[in-house]
Parts: sequence; C-alpha cells; structure tokens
Amino acid sequence: MPSMDLRAEHRQAQTLSPRLQHAVRLLQMSSLDFAAMLRDTLGRNPFLEAEDGEESVAPPAPLGEGTEAGASGSMDAPDAAASPAADAPTPDDGGDRDLWSADSAGQRHSDEGELSALDLMAVETSLTTHLHGQLNVLPLSERDLALARTIVESLDDDGYLRTPLDELMDVADLQPAVDPEEMLIALKRVQSLDPAGVAARSVGECLLLQLSAIDCPDMRALAQAIIGEHLPALAARDIGVLARQLGESPLRVEAVCDRIRRLDPRPGWRFGASQVAYVVPDVVVKKVRGEWKVHLNPAIVPKVRLNQVYANLFQRHRTAANSELGVHLQEARWTLRNVEQRFSTILDVAEAIVRRQHSFLDYGAMAMKPLGLKEIAEEVGIHESTVSRVTNNKYIATPVGVLELKYFFSRAMISANGSACSGTAIRGLIKDIIEAERPDTPLSDAEITRQLAQQGLVVARRTVTKYRQMLKIEAVDRRRRVA
Repeated sequence: MPSMDLRAEHRQAQTLSPRLQHAVRLLQMSSLDFAAMLRDTLGRNPFLEAEDGEESVAPPAPLGEGTEAGASGSMDAPDAAASPAADAPTPDDGGDRDLWSADSAGQRHSDEGELSALDLMAVETSLTTHLHGQLNVLPLSERDLALARTIVESLDDDGYLRTPLDELMDVADLQPAVDPEEMLIALKRVQSLDPAGVAARSVGECLLLQLSAIDCPDMRALAQAIIGEHLPALAARDIGVLARQLGESPLRVEAVCDRIRRLDPRPGWRFGASQVAYVVPDVVVKKVRGEWKVHLNPAIVPKVRLNQVYANLFQRHRTAANSELGVHLQEARWTLRNVEQRFSTILDVAEAIVRRQHSFLDYGAMAMKPLGLKEIAEEVGIHESTVSRVTNNKYIATPVGVLELKYFFSRAMISANGSACSGTAIRGLIKDIIEAERPDTPLSDAEITRQLAQQGLVVARRTVTKYRQMLKIEAVDRRRRVA
C-alpha cells in the first residue's frame, strides 16, 4: 500500500517575471505594433513624454536611492515609499512653482500656431458617397433618385450588387409599388456612373461594363465575345482553345486577353479602402568604403523620454496615498529600458546576419549561405528563441529590396559534390531557369528538377513545387504563351 506522507522538496526552476515577459512581448512585435503600443503607453502614463528634438531615446536617469528595486521584481509592485519626513509636502514651495511654470511654458510654446495631426489627415471618400454625389447632380425625379439610392446603398465593398432586384423592390417601399422594369432602369442608371463596372451582378457583367475603355471596335467586339461566352477559358489562360472556338489567330486572341486583364474586376476597391500597412524597414544596410554597414532606421526609433518635472515632483511629495503613481513611474523606467534593449538587440542580430550573408548582398540570391538561428544566437550571445523573436516581422533595407530578417535563414542542402547550398540559392536558381524558358514551351516542375540534377543539386520534385509557389510563379499550364 503506498504511503500518503507529505514531503518538502527544494527545486530550482527558471520563471519569467512580469517585467521579463513584457520585454519578450515587446521584442517580438512588429514596428507598427510596437509604435501603437508605445503611443498607448504615452497616453496613459504621465511620466512619459515625446521628445521635441531629433535625439534618440535616452536611457532613464536614476531619480534617487532605491529606485532600482523593481528591476528584478514584479511590475505590480510600486517603488518603495520614501520617508515621510523627507517627502512631506510643504506649502508655498517656490521650487515646485518654478518646475510647473517651466513645464507649462514649454508646452504652450510647442502647441501655439501648430495644427493637430487630425487636421492634417486626408478624409477618404467612400464608394457610396462618391456615387451619391453623382446622383445628386442628375435631373431625376424623387422616385427615380430613391430607387438609385437604394441600389447604391446595397453595393458591397467590391462595388458589386449581390442582392436580387426583386428584394430591393421591397426595400424601396414606394407608392405606387415598384415594378421590375423600373428597378432595372435604376440599375442601368447606377451602372453608368463612375467608376466603370460598378453595380455589376457578376464578374462578367463588371468587365462588360468597362469595355468602352477599349478604343478599337474590332478588339472591343472580340473582347465582348470572350467575356460573354468564354470566361472560364479566359480565366484558365487557355489561348489555344479560345483561338479555335473564336476562329481567330492565337496572337490576336492573346492581345485581346491581355487588354481584358487590364480591366478592374473590383471597382469598389478604389474608394474607402482600408489603410495599407506599408513595410517600414527596422534596419538599413549600406556599403561604405567596401564594407557593409548596418544602422537602425531613424524613422522607427521612438522619440520618448522620462518627464523629469513630474518625476522630481513625485519624488519630493511621495506618500502612501499616491502609490499608484509609483507604479506609473516604474513602468515608465521599464518602458524606456525595454525600448533601448529592443533596438539594441535588433541591431546586434542584423549586424551578425550581414556578416554571415555579405556575399548575398554582393552577388545575389545564388550566393546565399545556409544559416541557422543557433549560429546567430552564439555570435550575439542570446538564446535561439530570442533570435526567432527578433527576426519575426522585422525588415532590413538592402540594395536588392526590403527583406524580412527571416529571409536570410535556410537549412543546408547537400549537393552532389558534397558542398552545402541554401534553399534561398536554389529558389533563385529555379527563378532563373523559369525566366529563361520559352513562352510556348514552359518547363514543368519535373523538368526543372532534372535541370537542377544536371547541375549537381538533388532536389525532390515536391520541393521544386513548394519553392515555385513561394516565388509566386504559376504552374506550367498557366505560364504557357502562344509564340
């Protein structure tokens, strides 16, 4: 029978303090997410302020004895309270008035005569607003205007009318009742507005509404036949089948299909689209005197500092009643330290990567070397998981474009002669092979595999397919063009 006694065991284990967990979360954020988080912290923490100058983030200055106690503790623990005798508030403190007046004067100087960020933002025009503006200048009766507005309000973000017209007749709710012919006239009226193709009920109808942009009557007639009767073949890029069905030469059909592809299948996307999150590089690499130099992108380094006026006032008048401010002060110090540590780590990792992959910067993808997280971690002196977090959603601006830091990592693939080759180099070779193929006889993945084997690179066909898809290159049938 097993015993049920109680025993105490001493065991060592690593745990992440709340401060360290917060630092890890900041490290793996993208630049945009990090900037948004920092703006939120600036808005709710009175001890942080944005710098007016161009200086980089300065490390937090010590504010007295005992202020570093929270470095290894929890973020929930406020700073240790100072002695009441030393920190008791005194009435008519001239030093406090000088601090407040200096701070408020500086704020007035920076705010006077300046526009806010909201005043400088461009107002986006939605698709419905754009269409209503055109309807308002047309000589329409109230009934016709109401029907047209009903259709406009029923369009989706792509600019399509997905709701059947018979349902919109009930939505209009006019007296006398709306008949189908009236609704169809209202639809045609909206379809005549800008942008061309709006209020279409299918992709084919959307493209047909835009054919007026084709100047040549013969080309326009052929495009109408292709869209109206052979849309699946157009989507499949099957020029041979289209040429046989239409009785036209493959070259002419190919030219018309290329013109059709320049039409806009989603006209609603031009208006009121969600803001595009552009990639902003975290680091920039340039060649200076024959050597590649890496530096942080000044645009992503936040200009924030500790508000010394508020910090000094709090230190002089700290009591148990305002302990919550102590938490804010400690959070402000930790935020500044984490900001400095984040960008320092990103720069160290980027420099280590550039030292290993300088041949790629000189000669292109074919010179990319196999590289693992462990190699960079050992060189920088951090853990592999930290390298993974640093390279996630972080970008570097190079002479060949803006690349994610993870792009420089790939496992080694052994060639026939025993040398190691990176997956990035193989992808570059696959891209070169496809770019050199004949348009009328493109290479299949199996044929690309055989060509790689002839060059001493034994790669499976499914790996070639995966790399081709990573390069966003279509399959052999979609790449075929008529000579």
